[in-house]
This record gives sequence, structure tokens and C-alpha cells, in this order.
Amino acid sequence: MIRMILLLSMLMVLTACTEFAMLMSAGSMAATQNSYAKIYNGIDLGVAITTKKGIKKHVYDKTLELFKKDE
Repeated sequence: MIRMILLLSMLMVLTACTEFAMLMSAGSMAATQNSYAKIYNGIDLGVAITTKKGIKKHVYDKTLELFKKDE
């Protein structure tokens, strides 16, 4: 039951982003004042460039992999 709640929570939080949206988030780094958001967006952009997937997509894929392993 806890795993189902965790999965549903992650599905609500981790929305699918297109690469265009990820590139646009790099442009918004200068507009935001939160330093944590700037750091996250910078790391996410680097991950997206090197692996063709953002951090959210990596977490989503890993979560699905873990749930399929448990079945």
C-alpha cells in the first residue's frame, strides 16, 4: 500500500517534459531568484544534454523498474 502511494505521488510530481520545455527551463534560470532552483536547473540541463533524459525522467524510469521487479 505504501508503495502504491509512493508511485502515485511520484506520478503526480514527475510530469513528462519535452526537450523544448527542458531547454526553456535553462532560459528561466536567470529569471528565478531561488538559488536551489538555479542549481537544480543547471544540473538538469547538464544531465539532459549528456543522457538525452532529464533528472525527472531518470527517477521515473528507475521507479517503474523497481515496481516491475517487485511484481
